[in-house]
Amino acid sequence: MRRLSMTSLFVCFWLVGRGQCDASFQDSMGELHTEFAVRLYQTLKETENNSNLIVSPLSVSLSLGLLQLGARGNTLAQLEAALGYDVNDMQVQDFLLRSQRDVGNSSQGVRLQQACALFIQTGVQLLPVFTQHAAALSNSSLARANFSQHNQTRSQLQQWGRNHGTGEPLQSGGSGELFGSGEAQGETSLWGKRLQMALVNTVNFRGVWQKQFLFTDTQNLPFTLSDGSTIKVPMMHQATEVNFGQFRTLSDQRYTVLELPYLGRSLSLLVALPSDRKTPLSSLESQITPRAVATWDTGLRRTKMDVFLPRFKMQSMFNLRLVLPSMGVRDAFNPMAADFTGISAEEGLYVSDAFHEARIEVTEDGTKAAAVTAMVLLKRSRAPVFKADRPFFFLLRQVSTGSVLFMGRVGNPAEQAP
Repeated sequence: MRRLSMTSLFVCFWLVGRGQCDASFQDSMGELHTEFAVRLYQTLKETENNSNLIVSPLSVSLSLGLLQLGARGNTLAQLEAALGYDVNDMQVQDFLLRSQRDVGNSSQGVRLQQACALFIQTGVQLLPVFTQHAAALSNSSLARANFSQHNQTRSQLQQWGRNHGTGEPLQSGGSGELFGSGEAQGETSLWGKRLQMALVNTVNFRGVWQKQFLFTDTQNLPFTLSDGSTIKVPMMHQATEVNFGQFRTLSDQRYTVLELPYLGRSLSLLVALPSDRKTPLSSLESQITPRAVATWDTGLRRTKMDVFLPRFKMQSMFNLRLVLPSMGVRDAFNPMAADFTGISAEEGLYVSDAFHEARIEVTEDGTKAAAVTAMVLLKRSRAPVFKADRPFFFLLRQVSTGSVLFMGRVGNPAEQAP
């Protein structure tokens, strides 16, 4: 038997699903989804310094797709470029609708659900066309809210999250963040009055392994961290036949990929690992590309192995407002450039924040995972705001000649001269 030894885990993992649709178009859409997923992950890994990282590209892409329905002009073009497709295209809509039905068709031992809700400020009127398309595309529900009543709205969002199976992620990464981050800090009253809409999307997954690990076979074994030190972790084990492959990156680094299917084999977990124990995870991680992921399907072979996988539970939270501009989605967050006139007749709508939280738990029985993405839309204030509430540079000059009399910076206004 071959033994899959575990060093610094984890390159990345995907929950892989296989659906029913026109083969060539499905392949094209699959490639676009994989490309978006890899780009999102690669962007996040540059900004997130934690050793563990998890994100749900599905949740993020569904939220961006809904924004795309109401976007116009350059805002729409940037969203299309980021996702790689136009949700207004009938063939794309048909594919997404079929995908939604596949997601909803949970089988015994496997449950995959997604839900979307539009929480609208009382008094704000959405365009009927946007409401109809949003409801058809993502089975979105619409609820009225009074965002100036923070506690009431928080309870409303949390209750919706519990009803749709997300539990903790929505409580900490969705409703809680709506009133304590970004532009909301220190300005909750003003911000609440300007908040027009919150677009909330959730994805919930529970899956039982096709072949479960036995609790009696789990042992505390060494796990090598990225700095070379080792810790003891609960390491699950089973001797079984799995899909396994050996691959090389463009720089000729060798790595291995293991596929663990869930009951019914329509979804699976893929785990990638550097072949050389001395190869840092970051070296392989940076070379994961959509093309590389595509080769895994054809490069895996049934192999009888001893499989060791640590039991783990982790959670990540971040504001996509700091991430998506690096992927080309810029105007949506710019109060002066955003164009969401396809959502409402209200002028000046823009995305002020985009919160995302994902969590996963992998045990001997299987996997539980959940994610939430909340896009917060504000109404632009009547006049542009210049607020020097952080360090700034200044110069004092003579207008007629341009001569600079003084120049400097302010890093701490409270620091007084002696």
